[in-house]
Amino acid sequence: MNPKKMQQVMKQMGIGQEEIDASRVIIEKDGGKIIIDNPSVTKVSMQGQDSFQISGEVSEETSNEEDVQTIVEKTNCTEEQAKESLEKTGDLAESILELSK
Repeated sequence: MNPKKMQQVMKQMGIGQEEIDASRVIIEKDGGKIIIDNPSVTKVSMQGQDSFQISGEVSEETSNEEDVQTIVEKTNCTEEQAKESLEKTGDLAESILELSK
């Protein structure tokens, strides 16, 4: 369908669309963040509600503070050692086993 015609139909249905200039989108969630670099963000307004369509380069950061504290408690290592091990293994149990040796 022709993009201009699509815009007209959407307008008739009460749907508005707006491109948003963004360099990065961060979604904070329990246990970490979802980070979208170089995003394409579109705001869609329909029936008084706004929603966002986001696409881009997605990466995820996890919050490891609780895991780091658990490793320190179980192995008596330093926080630095716990963080390094957790980054290396990516797994709480494996980090504890590695540092317990």
